[in-house]
Amino acid sequence: MTNSVIAGRYYVTEYIDSSTFSEVVQAHDLLMGVDVCLKIIKNNKDFFDQSLDEIKLLKFVNKHDPADQCHILRLYDYFYYKEHLIIVSELLRANLYEFQKCNRQTGEEPYFTMSRLQDLARQCLEALDYLHGLGIIHCDLKPENILIKNHQRCEIKVIDLGSSCFLTDNLSLHVQSRSYRAPEVILGNSYNHKIDIWSLGCILAELYSGRVLFPYDAITRLLARMICLLGPFDVEMLETGLETDKYFTKDYDLYHINEETNQLECIIPEESTLEHHLQISDVQFGNFLRDLLEINPLKRLTAREALQHPWLSSSYGLDSS
Repeated sequence: MTNSVIAGRYYVTEYIDSSTFSEVVQAHDLLMGVDVCLKIIKNNKDFFDQSLDEIKLLKFVNKHDPADQCHILRLYDYFYYKEHLIIVSELLRANLYEFQKCNRQTGEEPYFTMSRLQDLARQCLEALDYLHGLGIIHCDLKPENILIKNHQRCEIKVIDLGSSCFLTDNLSLHVQSRSYRAPEVILGNSYNHKIDIWSLGCILAELYSGRVLFPYDAITRLLARMICLLGPFDVEMLETGLETDKYFTKDYDLYHINEETNQLECIIPEESTLEHHLQISDVQFGNFLRDLLEINPLKRLTAREALQHPWLSSSYGLDSS
């Protein structure tokens, strides 16, 4: 595909990535003279329909942000070519997962200093505040869906609205990648835009420590880890969760079924704290993460409230940037 021209306009210069849904390449727009990103959707009706939904959302979101100030991917064009839907967008750099992995493997100074974590948190919160203000839930915020726009200035863009929905939609229980899935989604409670705030808390903890906060594992182990680091679930959440009985007994003890004996075994979460686990010495940063990772969504901050958090005003000096 490299060195080919698509639709007589886009000269493909580099392969970027592929997924279940699509292949992504870098191309030079021969008409406008700029480099762009082409997302080539695989020829599948479900993928096609979901991509059309993403295009509609991107058009809607971009329209209400004409000055491009809200850190959301810009859609340039879309068209049908040789039985493939192709989405043309601005060209961004590595996603946060790839970027941190590369940063650690090369042995360079850690890129995500406290000052840069502030910059990243602020931009993500501004993007979420904007989306939430439009009544949109992102529903799949994770390191792979936040891309670097400018490495030196630590500028990012939030991408992939393919799973996003409006608050007024019939909300699915099957949203968010497991390691970034909010507790209310896991338990089958009703949810809203605050599930994105939870995901952001997980992302910032991961960038700070270099490790996934809630590794992809059995749901019961994931819930045990939440309780270990963040404290117990409010009984009200357990009472109203449609999925609660899959993971908790009638007395609200966490359990799993032993595969060898087929017996129910209660799980007693270890006792620790988020600060101890992540080795956080900065009290304000610890408080900020805890406020994003509040298990009860009724007590969790909104994006707008989080933007007013004292940690975002903390000064770390020039050596931290």
